[in-house]
Amino acid sequence: MNLRESKFSEFLKNSNITCFEREEVKDELETVVYRSFMEVEGQNLPMVIVMDNSIYTNIRVQIAPKVIKDSNREAVLSYINELNREYKVFKYYVTEDADICLDSCITSIAEEFNPEMVYTILNVILEHITEHYSTFMKKFGRKKNKDRF
Repeated sequence: MNLRESKFSEFLKNSNITCFEREEVKDELETVVYRSFMEVEGQNLPMVIVMDNSIYTNIRVQIAPKVIKDSNREAVLSYINELNREYKVFKYYVTEDADICLDSCITSIAEEFNPEMVYTILNVILEHITEHYSTFMKKFGRKKNKDRF
């Protein structure tokens, strides 16, 4: 049994939070993925929470798909490094497909897992992305709310 996921599921139910789609992966770690979106400046940014029987709970948000080009690579990577130096709870990176993603890894043993902490970190991430999203758009060469992904 995935105790971490059970606690999170109970927290969502008791808090009347219904924005997540739950998916069981059916692997040896009893992985469960919660999918949702973060709405930022008219964009729905895909977000997942991955919980299993390891000590890790991972949150991933796709900030922008396929946006790294030769023309913006240096500016975007410099900005990502600046943000990564400033914030400890999450880190940005560029995928092989030129997507910009944000990851947060929360560690705990299952018995001490705190679902409220996961939800708090989600809110911190949303607040942060909302604050910095327009700067990302400028680095990508896009105008705020005008160009959609």
